[in-house]
Amino acid sequence: MNAASFRIVDYAPRWRGDFARLNIEWLERWFTVEPIDREVLGDPETHILAPGGHVLFAIDEHDRVVGTVALKCESAGVYEVTKMAVAPEARGAGVGRALMQGLLDAFRARDGRELFLESNSSLGPALALYESVGFRHHPAPRPGSHYARADVYMVWEPDGGG
Repeated sequence: MNAASFRIVDYAPRWRGDFARLNIEWLERWFTVEPIDREVLGDPETHILAPGGHVLFAIDEHDRVVGTVALKCESAGVYEVTKMAVAPEARGAGVGRALMQGLLDAFRARDGRELFLESNSSLGPALALYESVGFRHHPAPRPGSHYARADVYMVWEPDGGG
């Protein structure tokens, strides 16, 4: 797979199951599926789209979903990058980078003022991707996380500020 063999598209109900499938596969491979994951993955319309978020998909030349990411509205102007997953057969082909660029475009279109994500220090390739598009490590602004697996907190600082 190469960058010419997939396209980035907005959420459509026909891909709801793929949103859950890709994320559950990824979570089961690396961590565990938490109750908050099942709740959001089972109903992205209520938990992500209705509050002002956005979901993107990478679709291959056979019209199959090979990646997804969500932009979740946390509060006015504050968004979280969440539920990013790429199918095993598509990893390393630029799908994650293309999804991230699409997500940054969606954030800009909303005139967001803060974009953050929570991740895990064991996910080197994902952290490198986030850093390469302008995310910087920060202490978490609140104790703990809504994800037990999260031990990394990053904020998008496209100007490289710190």
